[in-house]
Amino acid sequence: MDATITSRANARVKVLRAALEGRRRAGEPVAIEGPHLIAEAMRSGIALESAFVREDALRMLDELHMDAARVNVLSRDVFASVSATENAQGIAALIAPPEFALPSKKGRLLLALAGLQDPGNMGALVRSAEAFGADAVVITPGTVDAWNQKAVRASAGSVFRVPVVSMELAELRAQGVRLIAAVALDGADPDTLNLRGDCALLIGNEGAGLNDEQIAMADARVTIPCPGTVESLNAAVAGSLLLYAASRQRRVR
Repeated sequence: MDATITSRANARVKVLRAALEGRRRAGEPVAIEGPHLIAEAMRSGIALESAFVREDALRMLDELHMDAARVNVLSRDVFASVSATENAQGIAALIAPPEFALPSKKGRLLLALAGLQDPGNMGALVRSAEAFGADAVVITPGTVDAWNQKAVRASAGSVFRVPVVSMELAELRAQGVRLIAAVALDGADPDTLNLRGDCALLIGNEGAGLNDEQIAMADARVTIPCPGTVESLNAAVAGSLLLYAASRQRRVR
């Protein structure tokens, strides 16, 4: 283990800071922070390119079974200067995000996100996709990056395992995937709509929803019934409920 880094201008610290602030370019490593996310990455078979631990948090190396020889020790001041969380737990790492392809099996359940902007919603939906057995999450141009720091945290590690693939909706249709558009009004009840087979549940922008062109591309429309006075649901809640409905249908024989 090298000597403790005490300079905020250290080259390795600059790389970590840029990644945690979301200023990474395509192909550059992603930063993850906290013992839970690091443990999830390692459990998912993702190698740590480099790790950083605060000088008073060295015990985490043993808890995570990390090789201390490959860890950069940062002073408390330097770690505080790069941390992206208010209550930093004292450990971070850089990883190469996994590259996924869209699974080619039959009967795929996909979640397609078109114009989603909130990284918290993105991460929550990736987590729900794993929980309800979706085969992949498809993100269209103009959708928030699944490797945004807030999205990674909100996914609680699911982003390390669920294939997140960038693709146009037209490409999905060309593969024979049925598009099921989530709309606020006048869609079918998810309990009455066939959500089996190759299909993608299509969720739009948090404020504007799906645009006319996206809705026109869909093979069916679905609306989650809300008996109360709320007009529409949060995108992450709506997507999660539809994933549950699809997974429940697929369990019934």
